[in-house]
Amino acid sequence: MNSQRTLSLQPRIAFLIVFSLCLVLGGLIGMNMPALAQDETPEAQATPAEPPASDPTVVSSYAGSDSCGECHKSIHTNWETTRHSQAFSSPIFQRDWTKLGSDVQCLRCHTTGFDPATGKYVQEGVTCESCHGPFNPDHPMTPMPVQADAELCAQCHENTTNEWHASKHAAAGILCEACHDQHAQKPKAATVTELCTNCHKENNEAFTHGTHAQAGLECSNCHMYSAPRTTSPVGGLVATGHTFSVGSEACIGCHKDTVHSRDEIVKLSGEVNKVSTANVDTLEKTVKDQESEITALKSESTVRLYTGLAQGAIVGLLMGAVTAWIVSKRIRLVEESENE
Repeated sequence: MNSQRTLSLQPRIAFLIVFSLCLVLGGLIGMNMPALAQDETPEAQATPAEPPASDPTVVSSYAGSDSCGECHKSIHTNWETTRHSQAFSSPIFQRDWTKLGSDVQCLRCHTTGFDPATGKYVQEGVTCESCHGPFNPDHPMTPMPVQADAELCAQCHENTTNEWHASKHAAAGILCEACHDQHAQKPKAATVTELCTNCHKENNEAFTHGTHAQAGLECSNCHMYSAPRTTSPVGGLVATGHTFSVGSEACIGCHKDTVHSRDEIVKLSGEVNKVSTANVDTLEKTVKDQESEITALKSESTVRLYTGLAQGAIVGLLMGAVTAWIVSKRIRLVEESENE
């Protein structure tokens, strides 16, 4: 009867064991799986959305950069080598854009004729029509000028323009095109330092003869310093140094090895200055005193050595004698016990 009852319980026990294991495993898997949004499916998450491509069928008044280049050849040639023309194809943009999830809103500034409603665009990169607007059929009879103000640049260069607003350049009414060639995207001078000294003539001579200039640095190395990037930019925005102010991070960027050792350098420099002004007789006396001190220390060291050896010998004799006595007593006890 008992065996039958045991057999009848075995299926129930097996069921409970398997059920419990499945319950525990399901709970563990559920806790470690990422939650899906209500309007997403596993298939949608597993397949990343492909970036939108240019759409040549878009009906618009955009003519394309090649059309502008038929007349404005030199400007078009300069533009082809700029960051504007490579704003979409740049490996840096493609890398950061991928890390940001290929957000189509980034294409507002990295393409021409972007339509936020469809995610489509007319041409890759920042072309002539990005700034001058869609082609006017009456051009060249009707000019297509660009309003020369920072607000146009701010449509894409928002972070840079905000920095500029906080600078003395903005307060003095010095706009972007005062320093930048819009088409070539280069400074309006052979070097950055020459560009700065067009206005800051009073600082030119002091800088030219300074150690920074002799080391090959330019004004922008300090006044437009930005720390090297180690992570992807937040929202695609990075600091560009257009406040033109110099902070401690600019110094630390080059002088990392001396920032924390400045006090020691000052101390050692003071000691060197003291030595250079010291009297020769005083130095000779100092050397003799130090030699005498060294001789005394050597003698004291020798005395300490011999003293230590003597003390060790005395202690060794005493300990050895005690040990020998204990051993001999032990031997006698063993012999007497054997004789008995």
